[in-house]
Amino acid sequence: MNENFCVILAGGKGRRLWPCSRENMPKQFIDFFGTGETQLQMTYHRMARFFNADHIFIATNEVYSDLVREQLPELPERNILAEPIYRNTAPSVARAAHLIAHFHPEASLAIIPSDQMVFREEEFQKNINEGLEFANRNDSVVVLGVKPTRPEPGYGYIQIGDYSNWDDTFKVKSFIEKPDRNFAKMFMESGEWYWNTGIFISKASTLLRILYDCLPVVLRNLDKQKPDYTYEDEQAYVREHFPSYTNLSIDYGILERSENVYVMKSDFGWADLGTWHGIYEAKKKGEDDNVVIDTEAYLEDSKNNIIKLPKGRLAVINGLDGFIVAEKDNVLLICKKEDSSALIRKYVNEIQLKKGEEYI
Repeated sequence: MNENFCVILAGGKGRRLWPCSRENMPKQFIDFFGTGETQLQMTYHRMARFFNADHIFIATNEVYSDLVREQLPELPERNILAEPIYRNTAPSVARAAHLIAHFHPEASLAIIPSDQMVFREEEFQKNINEGLEFANRNDSVVVLGVKPTRPEPGYGYIQIGDYSNWDDTFKVKSFIEKPDRNFAKMFMESGEWYWNTGIFISKASTLLRILYDCLPVVLRNLDKQKPDYTYEDEQAYVREHFPSYTNLSIDYGILERSENVYVMKSDFGWADLGTWHGIYEAKKKGEDDNVVIDTEAYLEDSKNNIIKLPKGRLAVINGLDGFIVAEKDNVLLICKKEDSSALIRKYVNEIQLKKGEEYI
């Protein structure tokens, strides 16, 4: 029996791609590149090529449940794991692992963010399958890591440790989330550090054992109260008790708190579509290394920029080098592309405080 499951994380607010990604319509639900598919749809269809369709679950927030149903009408209703409140990715993964393990005690999971690009699908599938086999044999967690191509301060970095005697899989020695640019440069040049893709692979039971150590007792109380709970029982319980969870990312919950975690060196052509710089690196460059996304633009004496405007807008740009030019609804953003993740986080917080939610 196939006991492999996939959990796609699609509950984030997508603020790193502000203003094009907004709280009422975050990046995972947008056809960002004008291809006819949203990021969520691309990710789902990629995983459906080698996971049973009814073994794919979407973890999201209740406010986005209708968007998931609309964009993935083939997905069984019970496979939408809607949460009543934002609590980051560790509680989301714990909830998914707990539910799947209840009905499939021997299940193995691949946890996949919804905002990534994969250029070599066959190699990606190979890495996922190898990770599933390693995790099953070693009762461990495997995270896929990719070699850095630039000193990006917006990503997490994993230091490789001892070799596992299994292909390109190594013990995780240490983990640093979003270092400053100088440290990121040092990490990249050392050859010992890899970008954290956010793709985690493990047996559901192993994940639960690790996450139980760092999260409050929530779902275990459901096991005590109603050992034979149904999907409907679980959803009702989560709606009431999920707010008891702390705000914790899966990266901190696993990479910083567990001993039996490994990183698999991967080379499937990975790009994080959650940041402007990530998208710039991933997309094909035009003249003077500009990336113009589904936008009509006239550029002169301008290079290394990324530009995205709404349909019906014409961008006329002169003399810009290394900028983001992005507009959506009532916000126009023009800022330096370098270190944009930190800048945009600052702008979003300030604008939200000074101008209100309508601009976020």
